Amino acid sequence: MKGKLNKKEVDKVLDILEELYPDAEVELNHSNTFELLIATILSAQCTDKRVNKITKELFKEYNTPKAFLTLTQEELGEKIRTCGFYRNKSKNILGACQMIIEEFDGKVPDTREELMKLPGVGRKTANVVLSNAFSVDAIAVDTHVFRVSNRIGLANSKDVLDTEKDLMENIKKERWSKAHHLLIFHGRRICKARKPMCEKCPLKKYCNYYKENFN
Repeated sequence: MKGKLNKKEVDKVLDILEELYPDAEVELNHSNTFELLIATILSAQCTDKRVNKITKELFKEYNTPKAFLTLTQEELGEKIRTCGFYRNKSKNILGACQMIIEEFDGKVPDTREELMKLPGVGRKTANVVLSNAFSVDAIAVDTHVFRVSNRIGLANSKDVLDTEKDLMENIKKERWSKAHHLLIFHGRRICKARKPMCEKCPLKKYCNYYKENFN
């Protein structure tokens, strides 16, 4: 891997992505902060499309912590079975609902530290909620963000946390949240995991991966 892009190049890459994906935003359907939290927990190792299919029915009846706690772990597990790891996710969701009621007055907390106290909530999930529900500048590093940012040269790291630090250092703070969505969109549409569509990518002029593999 070659070195990271300079700040001017990073800005240019984001400008191109903004032009390419003007509608880039969170693709998990939700109507409030709590629903976003639950959808994000469900999205681990699962596609947003699959999660949206599950939550379309789930949220009709269960869209508050109190409502979820009327379900047993087994009952919730059956409702979310198709998203994978459903036993663990149902346990974590009910645990999170209990904690939200008992420790946070029934409201989803608005700090990373408090969010990460909730079962099933790691740094990525906390950042998604902070960014999309509370308008806090944050970069959530999922598999797409990790892959795309390291391929291009926005980051140069072998793990998620260091990638997040790289991105926070290289991207202007006011662009963090938008950059997260832009990188996800690019990862899903062009910079795919197995067969990146490099020849049609508008970023190839800047991309380390392209330079290493096609020049």
